[in-house]
Amino acid sequence: MDLQTALTPTPAIDSDHPAVRAFAAQHAHGTSDRERAVSLYLAVRDGLRYDPYRIDLSPRGMRASTALAQGHGWCVPKAVLLAAVARAAGIPARLGFADVRNHLSTERLRQTMKTDVFVWHGYTALWLDGAWRKATPAFNLSLCEKFGLLPLEFDGVHDSLYHPFDQAGQRHMEYVNERGQFDDLPLEAIRASFAEVYPFWTPEAGDADFARDAQQENPR
Repeated sequence: MDLQTALTPTPAIDSDHPAVRAFAAQHAHGTSDRERAVSLYLAVRDGLRYDPYRIDLSPRGMRASTALAQGHGWCVPKAVLLAAVARAAGIPARLGFADVRNHLSTERLRQTMKTDVFVWHGYTALWLDGAWRKATPAFNLSLCEKFGLLPLEFDGVHDSLYHPFDQAGQRHMEYVNERGQFDDLPLEAIRASFAEVYPFWTPEAGDADFARDAQQENPR
């Protein structure tokens, strides 16, 4: 298998960006690709706050380096960033997508999206020990702790996918459609789906705070 494409920078997966390379060098700890991939996964998962309110579907808004500079991102930019830092560390990586039914939402999201189905949910596929391993770095640990979610771990051996239930046994996430894996970000396809599925969606978040809203609506 030729893995060179999964190691090559792209406009979105800008693994050659100085800040991306510095992040990879700082957080890729371990003596094996598996150990370094796990370390990078945790750094992206917890180092960037999950924020679905601030979605910018412009080419710049979807770059790994942009998510890193902002310190926050929704599932796709965080997956893009993990792919970029993995490539910078010499670990082949690509992007995977699925449609999911998300039971952790807020009134703002529900009114904007008019559905609980999130299309093109992003994860990262990492080539480790001769196989593609799925890693989902979206929800940072502090968010999970606030809302009673089981944090997604990644050991470099098993796929890291959303849990179907939270700690209380309530519905959390359901995978309803697999869209496949890609060597680069399929931005035009994502934008087309958003225009079709979320006609009322707007990228303007103002001073809205997803974690604050979710905590107010889901007190523990």
